[in-house]
Amino acid sequence: MQFLQNPMPYILAGISVGGQYALIAIGYTMVYGILRLINFAHGDVFMVAGVFMVFLSASLPLGLAIPLVLVLTVLLGFVIERVAYKPLRTRNAPRMSIMISAIGVSYLLQNCALYFTGGLAKVYPQLPWLSDTIEIFGAVTKRVTLITPVFTIVLVVALVMFIRHTKIGMAMRAVAKDFETSRLMGIKVNSVISATFIIGSFLAAVGSLLYFTNYASVTPTSGGMPGLKCFVAAVFGGIGSIPGAVIGAFVIGISENIIKGLGWTTFSDAFTFALLIVILLVKPTGLFGEKATDKV
Repeated sequence: MQFLQNPMPYILAGISVGGQYALIAIGYTMVYGILRLINFAHGDVFMVAGVFMVFLSASLPLGLAIPLVLVLTVLLGFVIERVAYKPLRTRNAPRMSIMISAIGVSYLLQNCALYFTGGLAKVYPQLPWLSDTIEIFGAVTKRVTLITPVFTIVLVVALVMFIRHTKIGMAMRAVAKDFETSRLMGIKVNSVISATFIIGSFLAAVGSLLYFTNYASVTPTSGGMPGLKCFVAAVFGGIGSIPGAVIGAFVIGISENIIKGLGWTTFSDAFTFALLIVILLVKPTGLFGEKATDKV
């Protein structure tokens, strides 16, 4: 029961992990808000960003490697949308077909990572301004623990302002509200969808930098569990709602670290999915989800 003796390290770790989950969960909720698609490959995009960093940092200074990782991850998200999703969408394929394509992309990314890493865990580089330790209220933790929630909130506020006050942001809201009418009104729907994947991939890359600084190894399956937890966070908050995804991510991050502190580490992952079942039973649309209505 280390949590009862000194709860501060677990609360700080929970807030930090929650912020990292939030950046990934936003990608899920944005894509669903516009396409009504669960992008199951999103967690693996997060993992690939970690693999990019491992290999690029080995041959480039960190000042060059980090921007290049962000650019390559954004490019990967763009290519996935154009190659795996757009052809099906433009041919009016059933939504299930697009979802199966997302699962296929997920396994493709995992197998590519397996090929390039040999299936071995790769050590993530230590970022000097994030990995050094500091002391807060008697608890020793990494600087990334403090930076993550602040950085997450700044990025979320910037994203919300972008969506509310820019032309592409207004187009995103219009497409999310009514896909077909937006197309008839002259909105370039394909550009809006690509922009959504680009933003989601960028946030996943940033989340990857923060996450793997704490968990200093990358494997081909590193995106699996975080991806599922971030999906649960998006559903918990009301999938399609950015503030809801952020709140859900912080709830999951803090809760799982408290459970670890209480000595129930074995059940920390199970709690996340038990929470999903409870929220679906009590409020199927999530905390901030809108009730769906069908027009007849």
